[in-house]
Amino acid sequence: MNKPFTMQRRSALAAGLALAATSFAARARASRTPVEVWKDPSCGCCQDWVAHLEANGFQVKVNDSGNNAARSRLGIARKYGSCHTALVGGYALEGHVPAREIRRLLKEKPQAVGLAVPGMPVGSPGMDGEVYGGRKDAYDVLLLARDGSGKVYQHYEGVRKAASAAPDAQLTEAEVRKVDWQNRKVTLRHGAIRNLEMPAMTMAFEVADAGMLDRLKAGDKVLFAASAEGGRYTVTQIQPVR
Repeated sequence: MNKPFTMQRRSALAAGLALAATSFAARARASRTPVEVWKDPSCGCCQDWVAHLEANGFQVKVNDSGNNAARSRLGIARKYGSCHTALVGGYALEGHVPAREIRRLLKEKPQAVGLAVPGMPVGSPGMDGEVYGGRKDAYDVLLLARDGSGKVYQHYEGVRKAASAAPDAQLTEAEVRKVDWQNRKVTLRHGAIRNLEMPAMTMAFEVADAGMLDRLKAGDKVLFAASAEGGRYTVTQIQPVR
């Protein structure tokens, strides 16, 4: 047996297999549907939504800024706003839209601006981690028309929990990460919010009164209270920690 020749054949075979694997991986990447996302750099749930898209065959380009500008540029009304905006196949996406509905949108190709999941409903993709303890709130995926209206494209049922006495709202410790005067929002890195059953995380909240933002700046330590309605989380009280 010609051993050098056998080793040469083995090396050639290994090189061929490696080339084939590289070529297959390149084709797989090329076949993934491209999505461009604009998000707040400090928002963890936005990154979890990106991971959801990648796990479902999308190739995602992430911009850690420009969410508000992208929303305006793509024609999404402010009332449908969430923590990130995206563009896929000529359609706009706002918020935690499930990959299943994005695929459906691209297949059906309706005359529309795109899809939105207003607010940040717990249980939607990116808001469904283990830290939420299996909690799932009902929410709607909306199909947005060019006249600014929206209609239900898909409804997702929530998971009902056993009734219990709701705890009183209490102040939660947090650090201000960003103040957005234009959109009346403040991004907070906060501890667990007991009355909302929300774990510690970093998230952008609307504020009940725009005047609350006047006394805030990035880096401030604060105590705050928040409420939730229709998937929207609103700071109802906030005060600096002296």
